[in-house]
Amino acid sequence: MEDERKCIECGEKLRGRIDKKFCSDQCRSSFFNRQNAASTKLIRNINAILRKNRTILHDLNPSGKTSMPKKRLIEAGFNFDYFTNIYVTKNNTTYYFCYDQGYLLNNKGYVTIVVKKSYV
Repeated sequence: MEDERKCIECGEKLRGRIDKKFCSDQCRSSFFNRQNAASTKLIRNINAILRKNRTILHDLNPSGKTSMPKKRLIEAGFNFDYFTNIYVTKNNTTYYFCYDQGYLLNNKGYVTIVVKKSYV
């Protein structure tokens, strides 16, 4: 008596290799896409925020370095909770970066926007 194996995605009878779990590439892809949907959505949302932040910094800083009121970034939709990395200078000044675009917050309500220098 043969053990009837079925696709773990759609339940269709499997033919071929004994260790086969899916009847087709489509079922395999559907299964794993569903498994990763929650984490993928979270990552996609965070990446969208980071891209938006970078675009705002880039658009407000055509010359490579500029200062402006923090309020202007907030009005443009900038989210200060999301950034890709932090750079602390020897003087303990902290720059926050969204990829290659960075900013420095000061205590007077202003932001200095800079572009990361590449030393490669």
